[in-house]
Amino acid sequence: MPKLLGFTLLGALIPGLGLIVGGRRRLGAFVLTLFLGLVGLGVYVGLTRRDEVLAAAVVPSRLLMTSVVIGAVAFCWIVVIVASHRSLRPATGGAGGRAFGATFVGLLCFAIAAPAAVGVQSVLAQRSLVQDVFQSQGESKSATRPSTVNVKDPWEDKQRLNLLLLGGDDAPSREGVRTDTVIVASIDTKTGNTALVSLPRNLTFMPFPADSPLRRYYPDGFGKEGLSLDGRLEWMLTAMYQNVPDAHPGILGPSDNEGADVLKQSVGEAIGLKLDYYLQVNLQSFPEIVDALGGIRVNVNERVAMGGVSSSHIPPKEWIEPGANQHLDGRHALWFARGRYGADDDQRQVRQRCVIKSIVDAADPQTLVTKYKAIARAGQHLLRTDIPQELLPAMVQLALKVKSATVSNVTLDSDKLRLKYLHPDYQALRDTVENALESAPAPTPTPATTPTTPGTTRKPTTTTTTAPPGPTQNLADACAYNPAGDQPS
Repeated sequence: MPKLLGFTLLGALIPGLGLIVGGRRRLGAFVLTLFLGLVGLGVYVGLTRRDEVLAAAVVPSRLLMTSVVIGAVAFCWIVVIVASHRSLRPATGGAGGRAFGATFVGLLCFAIAAPAAVGVQSVLAQRSLVQDVFQSQGESKSATRPSTVNVKDPWEDKQRLNLLLLGGDDAPSREGVRTDTVIVASIDTKTGNTALVSLPRNLTFMPFPADSPLRRYYPDGFGKEGLSLDGRLEWMLTAMYQNVPDAHPGILGPSDNEGADVLKQSVGEAIGLKLDYYLQVNLQSFPEIVDALGGIRVNVNERVAMGGVSSSHIPPKEWIEPGANQHLDGRHALWFARGRYGADDDQRQVRQRCVIKSIVDAADPQTLVTKYKAIARAGQHLLRTDIPQELLPAMVQLALKVKSATVSNVTLDSDKLRLKYLHPDYQALRDTVENALESAPAPTPTPATTPTTPGTTRKPTTTTTTAPPGPTQNLADACAYNPAGDQPS
């Protein structure tokens, strides 16, 4: 009996081997060859085609095919295990031995079926996430995104991809949506190096492009003179998502998210960039994605309030205390990003960028594999975007570059740019962002078109231009542990 069970186990680990030992040599050799071929193919794809596999993980049709393949492979594997045991089992044997052998084979089959079922569920969860959050180019309506997608090479003529990241405070207990978080991520499509530009929520007189229909209604920007601070709130950046579409429904054309299209135009004009797509996060569902990731780790350099109202002098009941490499669950992570009692917008913006960095760091392969169903379920509740499905494979490959590249923060001097005043200096803001995104290009040979003398050609010359350094800071430095009490005076 031990010998029989041993060969059965070996035949389960190496499909085909049990059939060969049991006398079914041709069938066993075929199964073993097929198994080794699949293993070799898997190793080859994993080592040389990893990016393509990850890109395929955002194509619904391929995900459906993958789930079918996983189920079929698991079924065939179970059939081989049962057939191997029957080939190895002697014709005569006691009922007890047969029952024990059947139980052992059942456990082996369960060991194959259970992970396969989890795998199929995870693949189908990914498929549902892609279909629910990302629509095809022709199915969704957006007044501001690129009209076509070059699926073969989306970045062929595009040096930078500019994404608008929005954090909305929508909740059942609140009327309307305010975007307390407005960040532009400008990604170098060749290197993955990313610059983040955070705009204060209380900016006023936000401009619109000259070709926007909204420019006719707000030629001097979205704002009104002579209002009190409370009155100006409805004319600040944070209120544009809700108030502009309410005042001018459909003015930009057919759209699934008019507020996001309004902000793409206005924020893009304010910082001097053409914004391609938006990604909107429902902050009330934000804790769900953080908890699905198992929490995040951040350096807390100063006390962060969990609640409280500064204007009414109502102190918070809880605080996040300073400390290095603190583990935050979803609830604490949300307050770390949003807590404003006793803090200004600049402090909150730094914390929000650090949360983004921590989420990227937390999304490692091991976490994604082990907790993916929860992550996908949270993503369905959390995200809205106009990124089309057709672009997702290229976006995945670009995301891999971003994860291993440098993420920096574009530093905005609030006083110099008048960001805290009624009329910010948007031209200076554009200049600041442009300067931050410029870099010194590598030396490139410039071929001559005019010979120096008859019969000769001028040698290519090498020219290098260096742009002035931009006001940026690596997020790894900005988010490092450096408590206020340790800072030099």
